[in-house]
Amino acid sequence: MIEHTLDSVNSILHVRPKSALEQRDFAQLAKTVDPYIEKTGDLAGLIIEAAAFPGWENLGAMAAHFRFVRDHHRRIKRIGLVTDSALGNVAERLASHFVSAEIKHFSAGELETARQWVMNRL
Repeated sequence: MIEHTLDSVNSILHVRPKSALEQRDFAQLAKTVDPYIEKTGDLAGLIIEAAAFPGWENLGAMAAHFRFVRDHHRRIKRIGLVTDSALGNVAERLASHFVSAEIKHFSAGELETARQWVMNRL
């Protein structure tokens, strides 16, 4: 399950994975961001706030995740990973090879710093 909010004033999608990711999570994300992107062009950024990566419910969920990334990564300028998990550093380096957005890892206490960076204020 993914909780998410769209800050339309600052053009930031904030996601918080809470349990194993499901196919319907990515359908819900698309329902939120696609009309916004259609109307405005792009998102300034995405903030992913997670204590740890929760994994996927099944292979269908993993495929939905990859499709969502494929369909949206060119429309997002910056991605802030807010986590104390060691996977944050790995994800920052690995994902940068597959997405066009600039990616930066922040520790769990740096949510506001991540927001400022995503908004290109740092």
